[in-house]
Amino acid sequence: MTDRDRTGAAGDDAAGDRAAAERRAEIAEGLAAVRARIAAACAAAGRTEDEITLIAVTKTFPASDVRLLAGLGVTEVGENRDQEARPKAADCADLPLTWHFVGRLQTNKARAVAGYADVVHSVDRPRLVTALAEGAARAGRTLRCLVQVSLDEAGKAGEVGERGGAVPGDVPGLADEIAAAPGLEFGGVMAVAPLGADPLPAFARLAETAAQTRRNHPEARIVSAGMSGDLEQAIACGATHLRIGTALLGGRRAIVR
Repeated sequence: MTDRDRTGAAGDDAAGDRAAAERRAEIAEGLAAVRARIAAACAAAGRTEDEITLIAVTKTFPASDVRLLAGLGVTEVGENRDQEARPKAADCADLPLTWHFVGRLQTNKARAVAGYADVVHSVDRPRLVTALAEGAARAGRTLRCLVQVSLDEAGKAGEVGERGGAVPGDVPGLADEIAAAPGLEFGGVMAVAPLGADPLPAFARLAETAAQTRRNHPEARIVSAGMSGDLEQAIACGATHLRIGTALLGGRRAIVR
């Protein structure tokens, strides 16, 4: 290597270090802002911050951002596409992270997801329960599962709304199936607020559904609700887990490994 090559390599390293430091500062700023919002929302709702679990949704962001988040104390990470989540989880296998699969899940991807996810938020049909149980058994793991509840005004029983999820009347049966399945543990419920509607009444309906499921499964206390734009309303309605992406990490970008 020539002196010019060495100088160029050193310059590239320095530029990389500066970029990493700038990105860390950007994420730290976003994290501080989100934590401040959570604190204010908890105070308004008469709740404590330790009741809330913050899940950083790193969709389209690189594994290097997951490492920066971990360095800032964030240990719950969410993904919504298997083809992105699987290599990212492998890249960060040395970190003490809990991986949440938060997106709509195809049955043919369930077995793969069961190999690395710790919590699956989007169980909405019996076939998915079966596939996840098979995947958990194959991997020798126990997987915590949430029933995704449709908050869309879909109308008919069994009709799927635009954001996915089981209609509220089907939730108790799905909860029972998860609880009975080997390798699975029923953890609670999840929902996404309907598009273009006030999230507060929707999250209130989710709270009612969660309360109903706890009658038969009192240990299933997770209520996964609230994203960057509606975390305050979710906390007001009893959410325990928030799925935050944009407010932490900025606008979505093409993933770079």
